[in-house]
Amino acid sequence: MSTLTLESISTLYVKYADDLRAVRDQQRKFLQDNKETVKAQLDDYEAEITYLLLRDLAPEVVVEVGTFRGWSTTWILSALRDNGTGHLYSFDIVDNVVKNVPAELSEGRWTFTKGDLRDTIAKVPTETDYLFIDADHGARFARWYIDNLFPVVRPGTPTSVHDVFHGRRPKPMSEGSVIIKWLAAQNVEYFTPSVAKAPEVTARLAEVKKELKLSEPVRESRHNPMIYFNLPQS
Repeated sequence: MSTLTLESISTLYVKYADDLRAVRDQQRKFLQDNKETVKAQLDDYEAEITYLLLRDLAPEVVVEVGTFRGWSTTWILSALRDNGTGHLYSFDIVDNVVKNVPAELSEGRWTFTKGDLRDTIAKVPTETDYLFIDADHGARFARWYIDNLFPVVRPGTPTSVHDVFHGRRPKPMSEGSVIIKWLAAQNVEYFTPSVAKAPEVTARLAEVKKELKLSEPVRESRHNPMIYFNLPQS
């Protein structure tokens, strides 16, 4: 994945507008039908950008660390379904996601492993094409996955990490502060749709979505602290 820019993301919105519209409708209904059991963590920009990247990258192997109740899982699986290829390997210490993900999305394209990733890391595929992290947001876990998970997957792997920019800067002693410092030390650029960190990005994407008639929210939120980057090549 080349370094993401506002222009490249805007292009993906246009390229996959019709498919995205269908998935947004699907996810809106999924959330309404399961409002007692599903809590949406990603906001619309984060979910949509994740979907669009996966559509364009067409990965064969996606690894998701942290599923909670399945909101991100269903977006990822929808992208793999629409690509007609790919398998998702999800890891979490709780298995709420299992009863929430529709069989028509999961069948044949999803493997879930329950347990602490520090104990199950041997099950992470080395051929991972996309890495999605939304789990323990403490600094200790961030240091662990930098030292232990990142080396397992291939250099250059497209990666996203949630809960980084709740404000202009990451919270002190948080996962976000650790990963941003590490990326800076590695000279790795990142992209974020965080309205707190990059309001110009969400403002422009809102214009793009309006032009494409994609403005109606799937869920009401302005909380979008995810970052996207490629792991260092060496």
